[in-house]
Amino acid sequence: GGDHTITYPILQAVAEKHGPVGLVHVDAHTDTGDRALGEKIYHGTPFRRCVEEGLLDCSRVVQIGIRGSSYDPDPYKYCRDQGFRVVPAEECWSKSLVPLMAEVRKQMGEKPVYISFDIDGLDPAYAPGTGTPEIAGLTPAQALEIIRGCKGLNVVGCDLVEVAPMYDVSGNTALLAANLLFEMLCVLPGVKTM
Repeated sequence: GGDHTITYPILQAVAEKHGPVGLVHVDAHTDTGDRALGEKIYHGTPFRRCVEEGLLDCSRVVQIGIRGSSYDPDPYKYCRDQGFRVVPAEECWSKSLVPLMAEVRKQMGEKPVYISFDIDGLDPAYAPGTGTPEIAGLTPAQALEIIRGCKGLNVVGCDLVEVAPMYDVSGNTALLAANLLFEMLCVLPGVKTM
């Protein structure tokens, strides 16, 4: 639930306890914009604000599923300049993300990691109930590979955002989101699964 703005104060609290954290960020958008309509805090800016406040260990930030239109000819430059790993959606098409997540686990190491999952990271064929849908996104199976690929990491928190049930009369987006949150709970340290 909620828009991606909620991750900003959550990461302020997490960093207060753990220091700068790694981030596994699944989204159609990098959410590193500077302003919208003159505002510095909105759902397209949380990770820029987090960088500015030193809440993220930028060498341990990976953004997966990024795609869509942009006003900038090099929309991922800011992220790359910070040291983020950006994995555009087209690098994920038609393949398993298990090998990617093996690389991500090495990158994250044993230090604290936060998972932030925007439902628009998934293709709107599976999750139309969101405010900023972008075509050619991830599949639910790939979402599970990403989340399950975080098992064994020092996950200190997670969220799933941007679900807007009123945009999906089928209810599938909310069902998918609830299942993905359950999967996130299952990869928290100390949780035993069968």
